[in-house]
Amino acid sequence: MTRNVLVIGLGLIGGSVALALQKAPHTKVFGYDAHEQTRELACTLNVVNEVVEDPAQFAEQADVIIFGTPVNITLDLMEQLKNWNLKRNVIITDTGSTKARIMEKALELRELGITFIGGHPMAGSHKSGITAAKPYLLENAYYMLTPTEGEEIEKIAALDDLLKFTLGKMVVVDAKAHDHMTAVVSHFPHIVAASLVHQLNFEKKAFPMTSSLAAGGFRDITRIASSNPTLWRDITLQNQKELVGQLDIWLDEMGRIRQLLEQGDAEEIERYFADARDVRDKLPVANGALYMPYDLYVDIPDYPGVISEVTGYLANENISIINIRIVETRVDVFGILVISFQTNEDRERAAKCIIQKANYDTHIS
Repeated sequence: MTRNVLVIGLGLIGGSVALALQKAPHTKVFGYDAHEQTRELACTLNVVNEVVEDPAQFAEQADVIIFGTPVNITLDLMEQLKNWNLKRNVIITDTGSTKARIMEKALELRELGITFIGGHPMAGSHKSGITAAKPYLLENAYYMLTPTEGEEIEKIAALDDLLKFTLGKMVVVDAKAHDHMTAVVSHFPHIVAASLVHQLNFEKKAFPMTSSLAAGGFRDITRIASSNPTLWRDITLQNQKELVGQLDIWLDEMGRIRQLLEQGDAEEIERYFADARDVRDKLPVANGALYMPYDLYVDIPDYPGVISEVTGYLANENISIINIRIVETRVDVFGILVISFQTNEDRERAAKCIIQKANYDTHIS
């Protein structure tokens, strides 16, 4: 018997989920997006097996419905669900990055006998939209499920059995715990990155050369400030309480480092940085809450054609790169050529290739 899956919202995440689920046996993936051009691309790129024009009408045929839409739109769709004709055992889920409000709404659906299990695949890309969707985007990333309390184990297992074809690491957590943890490692860092960029912009008014020096480490730690501002406006408002709490903790921490600086205790200051280094070095290298490409730093000589030489070696080995840049300020990085890859495996293959072919030193920041 064929399992019908309807994915509503065919952007980067929704599209990637749809592509991955086409690998599931006896499963047909249908898709809908509010934008006509996206629906047309979904057909052209085979992101789904079939596009539907009216999700509410098709919903009665769906065994699983996945909302790949922003949280505010998902909340609206959950309200509309109350008036849709649905299969008795249908399972509804979403891909939103905040869960508390979603799961509060899910309780209303539960009263109507509708199963809703929250979901959040913690993956991303430097690109957006359906053209950036990849069937392997979620591979090895944590895929968080947030069922309502007392949800049937069989329903959670059924959704897990489907979503495992994304190759994500399936984890079941409480919605409030999810929002707290993602505030710490994802949402709040975006605020910090944005604040650093604002500080740079303020400083360059008096010292115009500052922005020219903002390469290397500054660009790396503020990379996420280039994310979609509308998306992050919504996320910060939806997770407001947790983020205010994180801001209070951050201000306390800044007060502590300010005191260290004022006291001028060299030993304590060194210990502060050493402790941070030790904790950071123990962090997992697999996909986490923040999308960060896998960067490789390469020490290269300065002569015409050297960059095309390096990329040529990688092309011959069918190693795909997603970005390449030259770092001119080298205070806190090892190399001047920075090559970004989609996976750690590609980065490791590239490092081995460059060392073997050109004998250039490579480093991971």
